[in-house]
Amino acid sequence: MPSNIYSVITGTGSYIPKKVVKNTDFLQHEFYENNGTPIQKNNQEVIDKFEEITTITERRHALDEYTTSDIAFFAAEKAIENAGIDKEDLDHIIVAHNFGDTTPTNKEVNIVPSIAAKVKFHLKIKNPNCVAYDLLFGCPGWIQGMIQADYYIKSGDAKKVLIIGAEVLSRISDPHDRDSMIYADGAGATILEAKESETPIGIIGHKTRTDSYYHSKMLAMGASYKDDESTKNEIFMKMNGRRLYQYALETVPQTVKESLDTCGIHPSEVKKLLIHQANGKMDDAILERLFKLYEIDEVPENFMPMTIAKLGNSSVATIPTLLDLIERGKLPPHKINKEDTIVFASVGAGMHINTIVYKV
Repeated sequence: MPSNIYSVITGTGSYIPKKVVKNTDFLQHEFYENNGTPIQKNNQEVIDKFEEITTITERRHALDEYTTSDIAFFAAEKAIENAGIDKEDLDHIIVAHNFGDTTPTNKEVNIVPSIAAKVKFHLKIKNPNCVAYDLLFGCPGWIQGMIQADYYIKSGDAKKVLIIGAEVLSRISDPHDRDSMIYADGAGATILEAKESETPIGIIGHKTRTDSYYHSKMLAMGASYKDDESTKNEIFMKMNGRRLYQYALETVPQTVKESLDTCGIHPSEVKKLLIHQANGKMDDAILERLFKLYEIDEVPENFMPMTIAKLGNSSVATIPTLLDLIERGKLPPHKINKEDTIVFASVGAGMHINTIVYKV
């Protein structure tokens, strides 16, 4: 039987910031409604409701001295070491992010040079044929980077690609918006390599969709909910949480099903769903709806590993970080074994949804 070229993950790495921000740290915040009026409930009630809806109890924030390119570099170093490759052999470095190198005192997007170019510099890679570029695709950016890398590898244009998801959301979150409690910082990275195989391995299918005609503004930039001198002339990330929740429930399960059906795979053959850590209860509802599409009432135990309760939502970093923790045995009882089929899925600004079906 002739061999084909497949894209296989050979290394993973992540960077989880050391600064822990607990829900109780928001007790002294001044929260406002989107119309600029103070929220009437006391903060303990706001926090309790938030935790009930999202399952988040704490999140991680980057230290002041680190930027997005810094933490992307930290994750990249670990992935390269884990893969055991020569960094000079990398054909591409793809970095998914959304806001660039913000600082505590400058929240303006800084993407010149690109974050990927900065990572290449930090890695001290001299090879000019290692092409470094950024990908702006909302929370599904890391998965889309993996899909692009797969195309490069399948075409024969690349053999080794570094894909990173990194974000510092804490600096573009409105401190007067209760949704700011969702956001976190972090970075995750993978090495994708070309491997010959007589049977399908690695990325065996994927699906992406963009619903911008009706849903482009569910995540957007806007002014602080508190209109005063402390927030004047600053813009922050804003989210229409209810609409996004409903959109995700209606479209993510169907998109995952389409990718599985294209590969001829039934959910009973899938060992893990690694989904974007956006909202704990939303992800549970997505999983339940996915299985109902196949008329399955009971979801297998340990099918969908979660990190959001302790790490929050770090956008493009959630899935590669989740994968790295599992691969390093840091998220028991979850394991990924040889010949397992796993699915990656994400949803975010655009609105975009994407999935990858992966055979270990």
